Amino acid sequence: MALVPYVESPLPALSKLHNSSVQFRFVNRELRLAQDWKKFGVAAVVWDAAVVLCMYLELGKVDLKGKEVIELGAGTGLVGIVAALLGARVTITDRKPALDFLSANVKANIPADSQGTAQVSELSWGEALERYPAAGFDVVLGADIVYLEDTFVQLLGTLEHLCSDSTVVLLACKIRYERDTDFLALLRQRFAVEDVHYDPERDIHVYKSWKLSPDRDL
Repeated sequence: MALVPYVESPLPALSKLHNSSVQFRFVNRELRLAQDWKKFGVAAVVWDAAVVLCMYLELGKVDLKGKEVIELGAGTGLVGIVAALLGARVTITDRKPALDFLSANVKANIPADSQGTAQVSELSWGEALERYPAAGFDVVLGADIVYLEDTFVQLLGTLEHLCSDSTVVLLACKIRYERDTDFLALLRQRFAVEDVHYDPERDIHVYKSWKLSPDRDL
C-alpha cells in the first residue's frame, strides 16, 4: 500500500479517518486499531473496504480454518487480524515504513496464546517475491489496494506468484474511477473474476478470483 500523507479533511464523512483509534466487533471480539493519518496517510486508517471484507469473511463462504492466508497492502491489519481469529495462519504484509505500526495493531488484537497465527512481513509488490513460496497460499486478501495505476502490473505479478490453481483471491474495493475497472480487466486476462458481494451502504464490492486453468472447474 502506498504511504501518502494527506492533509486533514473537513468533510464529515472522512473525519473518522483522523481518529487516533477505531473499534470494531468481529469474531465475537472487540478489536481496537490505532490509526495515524498524519504520519502515514492512506496506509494507516481503516477504510470501508476492509470492514466489508471482514464482514464477508465472517459469513463463512470461504473456509479459512487452518488455511495459509496472505494479506496484501494490509495497512492497519484489520482484515488479516480477523482472518487469523477465524482460524487461518496469516502473513500480513505491507511496505517497510508501515511495519512497526502494523505489528503493534496485530499484537494488540490477537490473544497472546494465538500470536503465532499471524506474522507481519515486508512485501512491496513485484519485489523480492522469492521470499514468499510460489503458489504457497490458499487465500489471498486485499482491501482497497486497487487505486494506483502505476502498481497494477506489479500487483498482478505478485498475485500470479502467490497463487496456485486452487488459491482463492478476495479483493474488496470501491469502483471510483475508470482505472479501477481497468485493473479488473487486466486481472481477467489471467484470473477468473466473480463479483460475490456488494454492500450498497458503503458502495463496496468483493471480488472472488482464481487463476484461469483448463483443469479447474469454474
